[in-house]
Amino acid sequence: MRIWLIIPAYNECESLGRLLKEIKKYNLSILVVDDGSKDNTYSIAINLADKVIRNDRNRGKGVSLKQAKQFLIENVDFDYIITMDADNQHDPSDIYKFIEEAKNGEYFVIGNRMYNPQGMPLIRVWTNRLMSWFISKIVRQNIPDTQCGFRLIRRKVLEVIDTESNKFEIESELLIKAARKGFPIKSIPIKSIYFKNHRSKINPLIDTLRFIRFIFKLIHE
Repeated sequence: MRIWLIIPAYNECESLGRLLKEIKKYNLSILVVDDGSKDNTYSIAINLADKVIRNDRNRGKGVSLKQAKQFLIENVDFDYIITMDADNQHDPSDIYKFIEEAKNGEYFVIGNRMYNPQGMPLIRVWTNRLMSWFISKIVRQNIPDTQCGFRLIRRKVLEVIDTESNKFEIESELLIKAARKGFPIKSIPIKSIYFKNHRSKINPLIDTLRFIRFIFKLIHE
């Protein structure tokens, strides 16, 4: 089974090297999209990843994921992708859980941090729960943590979904469009990792408003 692991990264030199070394234990091919980083992210990625796409400026997580998808579909023979963040909020020791789901032939698997959101800032807990409740109603499937970027997606799903969003709302767009195509979405428990001084790149107010605007546009298409 051929699985590629995709990591969008923006100014993540402090965590990326350690993460890539941990991932290599699973013998997965790794694609890093350096989204216009101003630090040493690119030099770390080029030494440890199998493929690196580099943007000349920061264009957003949605753009990075679309670039990775396009490259793999056009150039690589693969069965699944796993996506995860570069900031150490996803524990690489959970990768094996997604690999097992791939062996079972699942189409779309998403990590669930909400069964035990230990350490997650309270505003993130309630924002995630609100968004997850909303998206679950739209897709008519129970997805406890729709905003989690730790995911397994089968190639067949990627081939029939076109995404538009350029920012963090791509997480929700993928779920909605996969569900509309009839693909089941499975959630599996993963660790919730938050550090005391961690600064999320998600702006709770701006990104939530962008999310709401985008979702209303999407459900009225």
